[in-house]
Amino acid sequence: MNTVKSIIDSHAISQPDSVFLISPEIDHALSFAELKQSALDLEQRFTTLGIGRGEKVAFLMSNGLWSATLFLGAMYCGRVIVPLNAVCGNDQLAYVIDHCDAEVIFVEDQIRQKYDAVFANIDSNIRVINTCRNNGPEWPNATTTIAIEQKSEPITPDDEALLIYTSGTTGRPKGVLLTHKSVVAGGNNTAVAHQLTSEDRALCVLQLYHINGEMVTVMGPLVSGGSVVMPNKFSATEFWSLIDQWQCSWFSVVPTIIAYLLEQAERLGEPDCKASDRPRLRFGRCASAPLSPDMHRQFEQQFSVPVIETMGLSETAAQILSNPMPPGKSKYGSPGIAFGNEAMIIDKQGNKQTALKPGELMIRGDNVLKEYYKNPEVTAQTLRPDGWLHTGDLAYEDEDGYFFITGRLKEIIIKGGENIAPREIDEALYQHTAVLEAAAFPIPDRYYGQEILACVALKPGASCTAEELRALCIEKLGAFKAPKSISFMDELPKGPSGKIQRLKLAEAALKNG
Repeated sequence: MNTVKSIIDSHAISQPDSVFLISPEIDHALSFAELKQSALDLEQRFTTLGIGRGEKVAFLMSNGLWSATLFLGAMYCGRVIVPLNAVCGNDQLAYVIDHCDAEVIFVEDQIRQKYDAVFANIDSNIRVINTCRNNGPEWPNATTTIAIEQKSEPITPDDEALLIYTSGTTGRPKGVLLTHKSVVAGGNNTAVAHQLTSEDRALCVLQLYHINGEMVTVMGPLVSGGSVVMPNKFSATEFWSLIDQWQCSWFSVVPTIIAYLLEQAERLGEPDCKASDRPRLRFGRCASAPLSPDMHRQFEQQFSVPVIETMGLSETAAQILSNPMPPGKSKYGSPGIAFGNEAMIIDKQGNKQTALKPGELMIRGDNVLKEYYKNPEVTAQTLRPDGWLHTGDLAYEDEDGYFFITGRLKEIIIKGGENIAPREIDEALYQHTAVLEAAAFPIPDRYYGQEILACVALKPGASCTAEELRALCIEKLGAFKAPKSISFMDELPKGPSGKIQRLKLAEAALKNG
């Protein structure tokens, strides 16, 4: 089963009445048979609208019953689904819409109002259809459509399935083009690493414009024949009640959500949970940004659930590394070992590094992207002819095969000729009980080449001074690696994955002098 269509068809035959998707806001459960029928209905609609196989279908919606069935249904019937980021800026959204060549955009009313200026200037050849995330679109009158003759060829693993754009923290967003083989591998890597079965039920609180939400908590359950509970958005106050009400066995989050759930428990004075409180809950997983070891331990102690730290990229259909499931060995501060793909560290000359030697993390496997859409130069720079992908992440591998990420090639701080990983400064700052979010970053310096600054956001009601935090960094790291200055913000800027955008902090610092 190497296509989205073949997987849905198989489940619709073997377990037609089994629940695949639960939409808690409308208390609706979608079976595998109903998922297939929704996809077939979509194929007929697309054909009537004149949207053929291989053409792009975009959506700008929050999570819901219909946005999820559109995501899978478009791929099922051979179209390329293009999730649009609902929290990006006007310029970025306008660029992506123009670049992706979508024939149609399904857009939620409330989100469309936010981007009035973008849609006022949209290409007249792009059909825009107003849509409810749960109940579906306002389909245009049939008399205004042009039917096409649909191709009869089967969908193959090498057919294009998903076009997702990176968050654009280092310039224009890049379109990551993934085939059916890639997205199925992404779901399968998740299922294998986390030992998912048809009995498992995921809680999906990450949006479907993010590769984690798409591949981990949609494709993972689809491949394994399990189910997924998908609220419209993340809510700290409803997170555990959703797990309890729908008897979820696992969840996928990002470090920001871990921080919010801990902050809520601390603020409300919640006692530590016992494992027996939620006997069906097997594990949580965390990805998309490094998880502080201290926060990792604190979460597991507070909620009595193992958190499996993992790592994934848009370019690899999400998961590439994962810590093993219990009773396997988990290492705090590491996203784990390779599952379902190959991983290695190379030096600047492209040679494979031995254990504990730092370099760039490389990935090879069926989950790797086909290409960057309409960007052959970057594709050639990133994807080697032998299939190895340059991730741009600095890392090392220990003697047990566990990888440790130390930073990004474009984020590394070079102070006085010494390479400093921003993450080690972040982790020192996170050791202060008042800190909710932290990020270190470089700015140009006349004497050192680069100097270190940091921004933090404090927990609600908490307080501390910049001098106090800098003293903590000096204690943990020494004066040379301690930030020259520390600024406070209500919230640090993040991309759609929840990853803090250091380059935006650096740009703001330079702009403000």
